[in-house]
Amino acid sequence: MLQEFSILLSNQSENMKRILALGASTSSTSINKQLAHYTAHQIEDAELTLIDLNDYEAPLYSSDLESSDGIPEAAQRLKKCIESMDGIIVSLAEHNGNYTAAFKNLMDWVSRLEGKIWSGKKMYLLATSPGGRGGKSVHELASAAFPRFGAEITASFMLPSFQDNFSEEGIKDENLAKEHKTELDKFVASL
Repeated sequence: MLQEFSILLSNQSENMKRILALGASTSSTSINKQLAHYTAHQIEDAELTLIDLNDYEAPLYSSDLESSDGIPEAAQRLKKCIESMDGIIVSLAEHNGNYTAAFKNLMDWVSRLEGKIWSGKKMYLLATSPGGRGGKSVHELASAAFPRFGAEITASFMLPSFQDNFSEEGIKDENLAKEHKTELDKFVASL
């Protein structure tokens, strides 16, 4: 199993913020992982931890399984990672208007360690999709739910029509790029 990895974007200093970036999808070509990682790389003077949801596999949550085997190591590892961060960037994939099953399952397991999954951390909440709504349904769901689980959402952005609006260089549409940057600045200022 792969471990999360960190990269330093500048010389280490005492003011450097630790940022976790997560695309909430198990797809090997996840557009949400691309958006989360792109967003994190726009932050100067940060130590980034970029994780792949596939490295946090856990059995389907059940109270019986929890009683017999305890909390899976993957959920424990993710919780420790979250707790060590100053800020979190999450980009949500949308499956039938909801979280992906793998993401929801992992959050269910982490919540069994402590109900406040996000440990009071500042969060930039993102979503994107191939369609014109940009993951609006799942974004709205998370915007309402995540604060109850310990996230302080300080910035929020949805990118519609990912293939039309994103390239290796970043967000192509000038207005969307400006909105993304404005929200990113709010997130960084909150840290």
